[in-house]
Amino acid sequence: MKCILITGFEPFGGESLNPALEAVRRLEGKIIKDVRIVTRAVPVVKQKAIDVLTAAIKEVDPVLVIAVGQAAGRNDISIERVAINADDYRIPDNEGNQPVDEPVVAGGPAAYWSTLPVKAMLQAVTGGGVPASISNTAGTYVCNHLFYGLMNYLAQEGNQRRGGFLHIPLLPEQAVRNQGQPSMALDTIVRGLELAAAAALQHERDLKYAAGTVC
Repeated sequence: MKCILITGFEPFGGESLNPALEAVRRLEGKIIKDVRIVTRAVPVVKQKAIDVLTAAIKEVDPVLVIAVGQAAGRNDISIERVAINADDYRIPDNEGNQPVDEPVVAGGPAAYWSTLPVKAMLQAVTGGGVPASISNTAGTYVCNHLFYGLMNYLAQEGNQRRGGFLHIPLLPEQAVRNQGQPSMALDTIVRGLELAAAAALQHERDLKYAAGTVC
């Protein structure tokens, strides 16, 4: 059976949980359009995150790869459009690495576009009643690091499979501990990720409609 690989980051920044990993774990083994979801935990560590993801790709040979990360301060599921070749960590990762103004991949392109149908996914997620948007920045921390590393690996493979990245909000219990930042219930996050994965499978070509921002 064909599979989708969906990854979630381990906790970081002093948190005891990460909603990305909690949500992804709930998707393990689900079948969408005759395709099985396979999940993996990814460390919040420079380069190790990329190594774990690429090893999982080699192991399970997925048709799609969706990496998921936590984004404090966001109030919806953010479907990332672009990964940039820049590491500029505001805080250290889980092994104390804190690169400043370094490339993710030396000599690599300035950026990679997601190869997922981001607008089709947006339409599916919001149509299912889950708040979502297209994001044009995945930050410069380990989320973007992994996103760029994923897209670089897929490009080196010849883009024989598609991939991209989604950010999700904090859970309510995290928001209480983080000065009332926006949050989303875990069940809602799981539903949104499932809708996004189904749309990514259904649409090899993206939809074309305005979903950008003014600034």
